[in-house]
Amino acid sequence: MMTAHKLSLSVQYAVEGVNLPTRQQFRRWIKAALQRDVQVVLRIVDEIEGRVLNKKFRGKNYATNVLTFAYEDTGQQSDTAELLYGDIVICAPVVEQEAHEQRTDLRAHYAHLAIHAALHLQGYDHGNEQDAATMETLETTLLAKLGYVDPYKIVGSEI
Repeated sequence: MMTAHKLSLSVQYAVEGVNLPTRQQFRRWIKAALQRDVQVVLRIVDEIEGRVLNKKFRGKNYATNVLTFAYEDTGQQSDTAELLYGDIVICAPVVEQEAHEQRTDLRAHYAHLAIHAALHLQGYDHGNEQDAATMETLETTLLAKLGYVDPYKIVGSEI
């Protein structure tokens, strides 16, 4: 029997919008991708903050759809494993623009990015073809379980 992993989630809405997912939706999506216990702050930002963070931490002077920051263990442990700490930043205007360009459902795109970020938080990467294939397969499987279509079959879809 598999036990569900614990998720401590704080969501910060630093941007206003009517199309933003709820905390419960983000929780459902991130929890679906968990392979260990996680404590995470998810911040939804505007293009200005997204650009500043991407430039500061990745050296790229544009807002990107999602940034993930994992932190070293602080010594606290859950019942079964070390607790993983991290931050996820999602740039709402970029997500909306991508969903529009890809002609995909906005909620599905947010779900994909939340799962993508949760996997990054846990050490997954897509820096080479093999790692990318592993990560994409896992994302596709998790999204299908949540009722979403394969985002990599959508023309122009890139993370």
